[in-house]
Amino acid sequence: MSPDQHPSASTARIRSETHHLYYKPHVDVSCRGDGHVEMVKGAASRKSSGPKQPLRTASKTGDSRFVRSVDGKPSLPLDLQQRCLNIFRDAFEPGIGDSSIVQEVKGHLYNRDFAAAFAKDEYLRVYAGRWSPARALGYLDVLHGLQAQLVAHGDGSKAGNECMRVVCLGGGAGSEVVALAGWLSMLFEEDVGSMLHAHFVDVASWNVVVSDLHHQAITAPQLSKYASAAAREANKPLVQGGAFFCAFHQQDVLDWPDSELRSIVTPDTRLVTLLFTLNELYSTSLAKTQQLLSRLTDAMPADSCLLVVDSPGSYSTVSFNSTEKRYPMLWLLDHLLLGGEAKPAGPQWEKVVSDGSRWFRLPPGLEYPIELENMRYQLHLYRRVNNIEAG
Repeated sequence: MSPDQHPSASTARIRSETHHLYYKPHVDVSCRGDGHVEMVKGAASRKSSGPKQPLRTASKTGDSRFVRSVDGKPSLPLDLQQRCLNIFRDAFEPGIGDSSIVQEVKGHLYNRDFAAAFAKDEYLRVYAGRWSPARALGYLDVLHGLQAQLVAHGDGSKAGNECMRVVCLGGGAGSEVVALAGWLSMLFEEDVGSMLHAHFVDVASWNVVVSDLHHQAITAPQLSKYASAAAREANKPLVQGGAFFCAFHQQDVLDWPDSELRSIVTPDTRLVTLLFTLNELYSTSLAKTQQLLSRLTDAMPADSCLLVVDSPGSYSTVSFNSTEKRYPMLWLLDHLLLGGEAKPAGPQWEKVVSDGSRWFRLPPGLEYPIELENMRYQLHLYRRVNNIEAG
């Protein structure tokens, strides 16, 4: 794989189609009430710019406020996607001056030296400004597309107006922070959202990145001193601080003490995500990853969901036992969660959505200081079933 291709926040890689965006300078005209980011530290051990092109503008056909999905139906509002990009822009100020650091990080990732790739604060800042923004928009699109499943209980009743607890494993690089903030803003517009309590668990020290992005998400954009009274009145943060709480935990999830796991994955957890993380965990230790999934199964309550997004096709296979035989990530996942081995109590999960290959393509009209890539991925959503339902 070329080092110019898009590495993931959790060190897995995908093939990507380059879609250049360039920034035109402009001024932007628990569930705790203070909405702050809390850092909780545990034991940790693991875990080319082309020539400038004219700025793209929104399509003049149809309703340009929305990005069209593959089936032609409105998906994400374009202005929401731009606001999400602005959060990264304002938090990290990415630019061509970071190109040498970008190349250093690419080199470490290409060599699979992940400890070195995330060893310096400047590496984390540049990574989050360079690769996390496009992922954030892709994840936001995924969450919005699965909204009906994520906000509904197994009996069909809505989970809206509740405090939703989300745990993101391998979610330190910031994509999940902004995606969740954007999704929460959409839930509020549709009157099915209340508060979101998000926990991000990663082996690298991403606490400053998470804190900076959270701050930008709950803070109104800075306006020009010449902004009109109407513009100032309309200037609002993406989400209110009292509705969006974040906590970062530095922890190797493959060596996660059960007491600490259960202090984060609690009985009120609604969603656990493994976004471009699971295949890398399998590549590190198949046995420990299967154990982690089993422990998550024991800890997660009925009706909660497990969301897995990863690289599609051949990039999602693993080898083990020093043999050449390779196993697709999905086969390993289904084998454990859906009862590949006989389970006396019956199945403990049901697969709700599964797609082996999807694209999220960046729409025309977005602006960002540096190039970003489209995202190709596989997606699988599982719902935890209770013992009565399983029987």
